[in-house]
Formats: sequence, structure tokens, C-alpha cells
Amino acid sequence: MEQSVQVMHWDVFSKKKHKGNPAGVVLDADLLSEEQMQLIAKKVGFNETSFVVGSDVADFRIRYFTPGHEMNMCGHATMAVSFALQIKGRLPAKKWTVETKAGIVSVSFDGTSCRMQQLNPTFQCFSGDENQLMNSIGLLKEDLHETLPIVYGSTGIWTLLVPIRTLDAFSRMKPSQSEFPNILHEMPQVSIHPFCLETVSPEADMHARHFSSPYSGTIEDAVTGTASGVMGGYYATYIKPGKDMYSLVVEQGIEIGKDGQVIVEVEKQGTHLDIAIKGTATYVDQMIITYK
Repeated sequence: MEQSVQVMHWDVFSKKKHKGNPAGVVLDADLLSEEQMQLIAKKVGFNETSFVVGSDVADFRIRYFTPGHEMNMCGHATMAVSFALQIKGRLPAKKWTVETKAGIVSVSFDGTSCRMQQLNPTFQCFSGDENQLMNSIGLLKEDLHETLPIVYGSTGIWTLLVPIRTLDAFSRMKPSQSEFPNILHEMPQVSIHPFCLETVSPEADMHARHFSSPYSGTIEDAVTGTASGVMGGYYATYIKPGKDMYSLVVEQGIEIGKDGQVIVEVEKQGTHLDIAIKGTATYVDQMIITYK
């Protein structure tokens, strides 16, 4: 028997419609099966569609699906849910907790921006072939930054952070996703996140693109929240260590016409880094998706 569900479309990390990163939001999704959630996400076609369900350990739980598989966490989709619940008058408090497969995170509103805590950053060395890696995104090894390391990083979701020398290289990038798993020996299912310290906007500190895993069903994520969060950890660990606090602006999506910005706050707490991401979102429209 065919059924239908309402999916709200939000564009996150931008104040303009059809900029930033689109996310689908399904509220009250407890009665949907995992298979139905996956089918709905595939029909929506965004990098992530989020489904809000009940939780025994947090204010609510979010399940995140790309068109190809479920994700443990997603920054921009969490923010889309938060804005959707806000306009519905359904947020439980000024600050609330969200259960994800990666762990429980706290979320709040800071003026007109949503602020999402990230998990403590973790890094792991990349030991693959640098020439093959750069060829897989359409560049040469000479485009790599001379001194900064290539590392896997996570504040909830793993990605490979690839430091690039110059901004002009980003317009030359062409990902060959099918090659990713053979190059990323340690973590064959992760995405590739090239970045540089040259920026288009004078207010930005870092510029990036994000090429999805071939298993996700998408090619490029326009403006990534969790990857921006781990970039903040990378900045404080490898680029300019030694400060107690950082406030960084990451720009992304420019090359594909989906310009957006993420604010990343980093605070040193003893031996670890506390990281939060902040951004805005714009409601676009509502879709009716049919499923069985």
C-alpha cells in the first residue's frame, strides 16, 4: 500500500534560498522503518535527509540518510531539524540534546544562528599514495601544501583532510569517486575534504570542497558542518597551535554555486579541544514523497 510523507527542504549555512547545503527534514518519523527512511532519502536526493524520532537518553534522536546509506551524524541536517522544530514551536528548551549514532550532542540557538557541539576531534595518519590521491580529485602532487599533513579527522564523522597550496586549484578539481576506496586503505568508505588557507571572502579563514564517498549516492556535499568542525580542530592542532580559543570562518560551495559559510569555535580544555559549529538556515519548501 502506497503512503506519503511530508519532507521539509531547508538550505543550511546560508541566508539565501538555493545556496548553502540542502537538507530534508521529516518530523515524527517513529513509525517509519529503516528501509522506508532509506527509500525516502533516495527519492529526496539531497546529501542528507534527517528523520526525527524519540529518544530515551536525549530530547530526541535524529537518523541521517544519504541516498545510499545511513550516516552516524550530520551537522547541517541537525541544524535543519533545529530550525524546523523552532518554527513549529516544538523545541524542548533553549538548549537541547540530540541522540545520534556517533553520540549525544548539545544544540542551541545563538541569536539567529544555530550552534551545535561537536565531539572531540580525533586524527589518524594517511599512509596511502599521495600521487594517486591527488589524481583522484583531478590535481597533481605539486598542488599539495608543502608542510601541512594529510590526515583522517573526525568530530563525529570521519573524512580525509587534504591541505592544498592555492585557491586556484579548487576550480580544477574533478573527483573520480570510484578510485577513493582503493586509495583510502585505512578507511575506504570515507569522503575526501580538500582545503586551503587562501579564501574568496576576506572574512573567511579557510576554503574547502567536500567529495562524497562513492557509497553515498552523491558526488559533492555543498557546505559541510561536521567536516568544518574537524577543520577547526586541524587548524588548532597543525596550523596555529598554542592558543586557548579560536573563532574561524570556513567558506565552501563556491565552485558549484552553493556558497555558504560555517563558523567554527574551538576552545582548549586541558588536553582536548571543545569544538562547536554555528550557522543559519533558510526554509525553501515542502515536498510530498510517496513510499511503500
